[in-house]
Parts: sequence; C-alpha cells; structure tokens
Amino acid sequence: MSVERDGDEGQLSVSELQTNQQTTGGDGVLLGEDSDIDPTLSVVLPTLNEEDGVRVCIEKIKSAVTELGLTAEVVVSDSSTDRTPEIARDLDAIVVEPEEAGYGNAYKYAFERVRGEYVAIGDADTTYDFEELPKLLETAMENEADMVLGSRLNGEIKSGAMPPLHQYVGNPLLTRFLNTFYDAGVSDAHSGMRVIDAESLAELDLETGGMEFASEMIMDAAEKGMTIEEVPITYHERVGDATLDSFSDGWRHVKFMLTNAPGYLFTLPAFAFGVLGLAICVASVTGLQLGPATFGLQTLVGGVLFAIVGYQVGSLALFSSIAADPIREPQDPITDAIRDHFTLENGATLGVAFFAVGAALLSYSVIAWTIEGYAAVPDLSWNLLAAAAVVIGVQTVFNSFFLSMLAQHTGSKGGSTGV
Repeated sequence: MSVERDGDEGQLSVSELQTNQQTTGGDGVLLGEDSDIDPTLSVVLPTLNEEDGVRVCIEKIKSAVTELGLTAEVVVSDSSTDRTPEIARDLDAIVVEPEEAGYGNAYKYAFERVRGEYVAIGDADTTYDFEELPKLLETAMENEADMVLGSRLNGEIKSGAMPPLHQYVGNPLLTRFLNTFYDAGVSDAHSGMRVIDAESLAELDLETGGMEFASEMIMDAAEKGMTIEEVPITYHERVGDATLDSFSDGWRHVKFMLTNAPGYLFTLPAFAFGVLGLAICVASVTGLQLGPATFGLQTLVGGVLFAIVGYQVGSLALFSSIAADPIREPQDPITDAIRDHFTLENGATLGVAFFAVGAALLSYSVIAWTIEGYAAVPDLSWNLLAAAAVVIGVQTVFNSFFLSMLAQHTGSKGGSTGV
C-alpha cells in the first residue's frame, strides 16, 4: 500500500494508518465515521437490497484506494430490508439511512454527509468495476475537471450486461436529447459511475428524488458551464434483480429534460407553428399557385389555425419562464425582450389594439352584408384574418393579466417592471 507519503496532503502515514485501524476496527483502508482524518475521496453507494453485490463492490473500492494511496471513506446510503447494511458495516463502510425512498434521495442524503475533496458514485450491483476508479479520479485531478464520467458506450459492455434496446436505442437516444437540450457534449449521459469535485458538487442545485437524478446532475453542471470529461469503462452484468423499468424510466428522463428546457418544449414548436401559419396565410391571400395546387380560402383556414396555435404555445414559453425555475430558461430574443420589458399596461394595450382592428373589419363586413341585402358574405378571407386578430387580441389581454399575477407571486426574473 502506498502510505509512506507523510508530506503529501491526503496521503496516509504509517501512524495515521495505525490510528485508523484502531478507529474502524478493520484493515484501515477506509476511514471510519469517527475518524479525525479528512478523506481525499468519498465513495457513495446507494443500495436497495444489494446483499449479493455490495461486498464485491466495497472490496474493489478498497483495492482502488490501496492503489491510489489516498485517504478514503465509503458511504452506503441504504434503504434495504436484507443484509446489505450489515455487510457494508463489516467492511468498514459508513451506513446512512435516507429519510425518503428513491435513487436521487439516497444520493442527496449521502452528499450532505461526505467529507472528501472528491466524491465518487456508482451502483452496488457489480455492474461497475470500482477497480477502474483510479483513472476517473486521476483524470479529475490532473485536468482539474469538475466531473468525470465513466463512459460505458465508449468503453466495453460485457455480453448480457445491458439489453440491446438500452445499448443501441435507449441510452444513445437519451444522451442525444440531453446533449441537444443542454450542450453537455457527453457520450453516455446515464452512466452511474462518476467522480465529482466536492466544491463543484456543492454548487449544483440537485432536487429530484428519482432516477432522473442522473440526468439532472449533468444538465445542471452543463448549464453552469462546468468541465465534464469522460473515460471509457467496462460495464458488467449485474447480480440480483433489476430495478429499472425501461419505458417508464426512459419516459421520466425525457419528460424531466423537456420540462427543464422550455425553450425546446415550447419556443421552438411555437416558432415553427407561427412561421408556417403566417407563410400559409400570405400564400392564401395572394392566391399563390404551386404546380396544380392553388392556395385559397381552405388553406387560409389552416394557416390561421397554425398561427393561433403558435401564439398560444409561445405564451406557454413565457409563462414557464416566469412561473417555473427550469435548469435552462428560454433564451430566444423574443421571450427575453417580453420578459424583461413587457408590462401589464403594454400587453393589455397591444391586445386591445389587435381586438379593435379585428372587430372593426368584422363590423365593416357585417354592415356591407346588411346593405347588400344579406347576400353572400363579402371577402371571407379578410373576415377570417379579422377573426384571428380578435382571438389573438383577447388572448393577449388576458395573458398580460396572468403574467402580471405570476410576476407578483414569484418575483420578477428580469427587467424593471417584471411584466
């Protein structure tokens, strides 16, 4: 064991090793809960009935710690009903019991109790080989990375370790979503083996209590501009029963990523609907002909509907930027400008103006229709556009009042008026 390094911070001297052996009553590789020595590395294992794998995992952690020659502790955040906590304590791990069930809750509870300069995490089901831990920690230390991920998809996945649906569809697709929404630039966003600098970990706003925690950690780190690096690892077949539900857990990750990126959930669809709707309206009013297809009244109906849908979805983007606290807020210039400078008075005035123009055009049509003896309604296309202006005007007035209520309730996120 590399312990003859009294001058190096974080290294165990012989005297400290002997003290630690007395404190833990074990082999002295891991620091005990009452040890006065601050560890360089804290390894957190969330466990739920992992008696078949926890021993192997802790023994491999000890092997990695011996190779590194660092002071270390293992914190097992346990919600088991089997012998998992007893086995962990016998191997000198610190066992804590989170107050709430859930993958994320187990980690958050343990994070509040770790003491290391670096925090490593991983599952206790033998899927991750903790003897590979040194290369993650060394990458974090040498490159001063905030977080280092063990990439299964860039490494080796043993036969039977991961279902083909997860390996070739689920994990790559979820990783693509996360990279697109949050610019994380990682190859395996849902790998559970990671090393995080403790100071960087303290800066993360981690809230979710379920499996989405794995995504949240990377999403928030990427949004805060933290350095995330990866090293390839080997992924092994687990022992014990699997606890994941492929489709429900996958959907929970997608839902979590979308609801925390309203710019992608609302703003982009709103822009697409709005541009398409306006283009169809212009083509319909001008009578554009594309080959055998001629734009007219029927296509104008579709264009108006698209435009109104785009406006409504865009309003949801604005609502979410005021009422919610997503990890990545909408960053388009339109939402920013409205959020920062729009007031109830301006919004209501604009809405009344739209309503007035639309109502005036409709009134003119009704008067003309009456004068002509209730014959065919004149100029249906402009009447349809006028009706759309009335609808958007009414929505704008009430949206402005609602935004003002939200801003007063939640506190403005920008601008002098806060909507």
